[in-house]
Amino acid sequence: MPRLIFFCGHAGTGKTSLAHRLIGPLMQATGEPFCLLDKDTLYGRYSAAAMAAITGDPNDRDSPAYLDNLRDPEYQGLLDTARENLMLGISVLVIGPLSREIRAHLLNDPEWLQVPQGTTVRIVWVHLPEDEAHARIIRRGNPNDAYKLQHWEAYRTRRFMPGADEYPELIFFDNLAPGEAEVDGLLRALSA
Repeated sequence: MPRLIFFCGHAGTGKTSLAHRLIGPLMQATGEPFCLLDKDTLYGRYSAAAMAAITGDPNDRDSPAYLDNLRDPEYQGLLDTARENLMLGISVLVIGPLSREIRAHLLNDPEWLQVPQGTTVRIVWVHLPEDEAHARIIRRGNPNDAYKLQHWEAYRTRRFMPGADEYPELIFFDNLAPGEAEVDGLLRALSA
């Protein structure tokens, strides 16, 4: 049966880089084809056009207008695309913050996910200290982060660090300076 692997966490934690680093080794370790679905790649251009029409700012990805109008449909489409691949027998890596879904324990709820029976689901929570994530967001210079950076105090109230006791479904990955042993350990956890 196929695998559904989520790379979740707040902005600037390195979710995408980590998923890109692991997709090849995962395919090799499991002998399975994988599809990579990054929310920003799938919906970036659409969101830019929609937000330009709604707020006049095509780079807005964090205002109440975005959160109220586009956030949930983007995630629904992301998961619909993942389900379609899983039904075809193709394993999927999904990249996106998905923090609301994490908080509500939805990503390990088969009824909510509606994935084919027998799908192996793994959820990686990629994390960094807030100051390092903030510095990485500044360094990457992505225009989509402008609203978040201008309203950091409001954004940071949405940041949270799930606890291992309360969220046993998560595989926690500290992405501050992982060595090969940590990355290999994550690969083993995801390919088991």
